[in-house]
Amino acid sequence: MENDRNWAGNYRYSASELHVPENVEQVQELVARSSQIKVLGTRHSFNGIADSANSFVSLQKLDRVTALDQTRNTVTVQAGIRYGELCQYLHGNGYALHNLASLPHITVAGACATATHGSGDRNGNLATAVHALEIVKADGEVAVISRDQQDGIIDGAVVGLGGLGVVTSLTLDVLPTFQMSQHVYDNLPLEQLQEHFDDIFSSGYSVSLFSDWKNASFNQVWLKRILTDQVSAQGEPDFFGATPATARRHPVPGYASENCSEQMGIPGPWYERLPHFRMDFTPSAGEELQSEYFVPRHEAYQALCAINQIREYIAPLLYISEVRTIAEDHFWMSPCYKQESVSIHFTWKSDWEAVQQVLPIIEKQLAPFQARPHWAKLFTMPPERLQPLYEKLPDFQQLLLRYDPQGKFRNDFLNKYIMAN
Repeated sequence: MENDRNWAGNYRYSASELHVPENVEQVQELVARSSQIKVLGTRHSFNGIADSANSFVSLQKLDRVTALDQTRNTVTVQAGIRYGELCQYLHGNGYALHNLASLPHITVAGACATATHGSGDRNGNLATAVHALEIVKADGEVAVISRDQQDGIIDGAVVGLGGLGVVTSLTLDVLPTFQMSQHVYDNLPLEQLQEHFDDIFSSGYSVSLFSDWKNASFNQVWLKRILTDQVSAQGEPDFFGATPATARRHPVPGYASENCSEQMGIPGPWYERLPHFRMDFTPSAGEELQSEYFVPRHEAYQALCAINQIREYIAPLLYISEVRTIAEDHFWMSPCYKQESVSIHFTWKSDWEAVQQVLPIIEKQLAPFQARPHWAKLFTMPPERLQPLYEKLPDFQQLLLRYDPQGKFRNDFLNKYIMAN
């Protein structure tokens, strides 16, 4: 298979063939006659969660909006659509999604399947917008799983890790469109979070803290606010000891800011402010690795102090680290299952040999907080430590066996971390 690596270039896929169907019927036919098959999305996973030993199917031609229900406030999309295109369509029709990830270039289906998230005290991960799924099962038949059904299966299926089948369509809840502003502040001391954690993260609709862990502080605060009659685009002259940025910023110190979403309080639509990066900028490949861990919100300050204790191991390998809050959800395999959470994200330099040595140190520091790794990013935690963190894992195992009894959609990653007992 040509171009057989992921976006970052750190993972080489095993599949020997790539199919690009033009409709759901072709997907059904492909699945029915394949012994093992997986969906290849925008390649933004950093580990083997999306790999296949045999065949890949790309849904890049299934990228349309198929319905906008203005009575139920939902939009139905084909699974190959990316957030950037969907957002422009929604905004043009007067609607919005509740949240977005840092990058608008990823597919809706892939983001939801791995519990990818944005930021915000009241904002669940991107999967929490899902109202229904259409899935091609291992036998080639189409199943619809919806919130309208009373069996609760959707809570197991939405963050499905690619194991139930090929998701071909999603129905998402939408909101009326809204305007936002974004302000950046420099140099927030870590110690400010001890007394003001809730004040800091509730000060905007979406708040991100960035640190290179060279000091016990955050280089930048990105504060995104919804503009209303009561909330203007003006920023504060002081933000818990941090000072307003005098020019636009890139999260990584020293990098040019033109690829980033608009800052300096300039108003704009939600989909141009919630991501950190602009849709018309395609991220370069092969320059970074990523890890991320989720901890309970009420222990987040202690967890960050634990990271600060080992910053001399982290800082030399790091581009930037980001801290965000995520509301709890009820998806069985979500890192935020029944838990108000804080994510600690690491964007590493492309040196896996060195990063692989520091991840166990981080995981040991975060072990007292029952930290859960992001499913699609790099971690070294063994299955016997990971599996007990998910109380609904046995139910999810049964769901996979029900939809895919022969393991057509499973791979080494899922067999190791999900199915192994």
